[in-house]
Amino acid sequence: MEMTGATILFESLKREGIDLIFGYPGGAVIDLYDELSRHPEIRHILVRHEQAAVHAADGYARASGKTGCCLVTSGPGATNAVTGIATDYADSIPLVVLTGQVPCALIGNDAFQEVDIMGITRPCTKHNFLVRDVHTLSKVVRQAFYLARTGRPGPVLVDLPKDVMQKKTEFVWPEDIHMRSYNPTYRPNLNQLRRAADTLAAAERPLILAGGGVISSDASRPLFSLARDLRLPVAATLMGLGSFPAHEELWLGMVGMHGAFTANKAVNNADVLMAVGVRFDDRVTGKLSSFAPKAQIIHIDIDPTSIRKNVEVHVPVVGDASPALSGIHELLLAHATEKKRSVAHEAWIRQLIAWRSEQPVGYREDESSAIKPQSVIECLQKLTKGEAVIATEVGQNQMWAAQFYGFAKPRAFLTSGGLGTMGYGFPAAIGAQLAMPDKIVVYVAGDASIQMNIQELATAVQYKLPVKILILNNAYLGMVRQWQELFYKKNYCATEMTAQPDFVKLAEAYGAEGYRIERSEDMEPVLTKALASPNTAGIDVRVAREDTVY
Repeated sequence: MEMTGATILFESLKREGIDLIFGYPGGAVIDLYDELSRHPEIRHILVRHEQAAVHAADGYARASGKTGCCLVTSGPGATNAVTGIATDYADSIPLVVLTGQVPCALIGNDAFQEVDIMGITRPCTKHNFLVRDVHTLSKVVRQAFYLARTGRPGPVLVDLPKDVMQKKTEFVWPEDIHMRSYNPTYRPNLNQLRRAADTLAAAERPLILAGGGVISSDASRPLFSLARDLRLPVAATLMGLGSFPAHEELWLGMVGMHGAFTANKAVNNADVLMAVGVRFDDRVTGKLSSFAPKAQIIHIDIDPTSIRKNVEVHVPVVGDASPALSGIHELLLAHATEKKRSVAHEAWIRQLIAWRSEQPVGYREDESSAIKPQSVIECLQKLTKGEAVIATEVGQNQMWAAQFYGFAKPRAFLTSGGLGTMGYGFPAAIGAQLAMPDKIVVYVAGDASIQMNIQELATAVQYKLPVKILILNNAYLGMVRQWQELFYKKNYCATEMTAQPDFVKLAEAYGAEGYRIERSEDMEPVLTKALASPNTAGIDVRVAREDTVY
């Protein structure tokens, strides 16, 4: 039976397990939206901006572990999506972005709402496709999802000319997919695993550094088992938060520029550092020549181009984090007696505990009555028992959430790590709430970053999503202000938000609930009430104006 390209597209999406798609219609995709109405199995979420469509699909993917999907129109619709695509690329998030395009005959003619989205997104996608022939459409969709979710995950773009969506052909679904030039390595080389295990076995001051790859490969359980059985302390990057329970004795905290004192001391003093699914980002390493100066480095990553890209590695292990950690665990257990395991690394662990006691992650109380932003996150953690899904913006709010919430499970912390995208958090929270309808989802924002995609209040209210919007309002571009203050002698007048909306009234104008907290004694009762509400709720917390995060 012959089908139009539009019908083939949605039949293909269903075969890929897509039951939710975020999008915004336009002329080049009007045939697709007409066809979408005939597929009630695929729920469409109408966002208010194309950037938000990508971020929402991203949040859905991070929270659920599935591949996200979004649909935008050509030209400005596609270019509005680019920031979201680059965000996914930096953080290795599986996503398929469907963009409309002008008819094939008009491509390159500067047609209305035409843009070379292939050229624009080539540097920030894992791969992109321009479908010129309806006969290849189902195969391209199959390849796109295969590429997005396998190996090192990432965004894949499929550009869909309007005339191709109108043409007809028989629908043929390729059950098996094979791409000659793309064969990611999942099972690590056994000799390299032995080298890694031998190096760890000889260590006196070992450290595991967990990155976002641990979460994307669902390797948190093998990581926990390895650390527990061999008494190996664990630290994490920003993207790795939640990969290891924050309440465990062996947990040291986040490393890097805004990391915990103990975690960074451990990196500086470890004799073996096993990094799992990390990129060695500059915010983690600082000055590369001084990073982990005493350590032999084991680097486990499914992407061979990430290994030795920034840091010299002594034992490279190419493969998926889950089988790699399980393999190293088995090898270490095979030649370690119970007695040896019980006393191994205890002097090192005692030193780490001493450092943690001397320099805990904390903040200074002062005599003013201003609410400390860190205390807001601590109160949130207490009221949600650490079980909420937290989506953040970028800046001080992001780091306070990372430092003070204490994540116990993976896929509970959604943040833009690599690109640092303001405007990410709210749409991501919407996507996460749709992925996890029974979970409390809290969006932690600053008063500046909330305004980057604040129009998505309409989306949250329309779909009756109980997302909680927690605004740490200091009336500043806080992170920029603190660095200007440090390096430029308080010349930071440009960062002060002298005019801002009434966030309570604004929430109510969109149909959400609005709350304001101005006194510390009101924090717990107001947060309790807002968290218990079944509705979208905005909470404007007036915090100390010039608090810093280091």
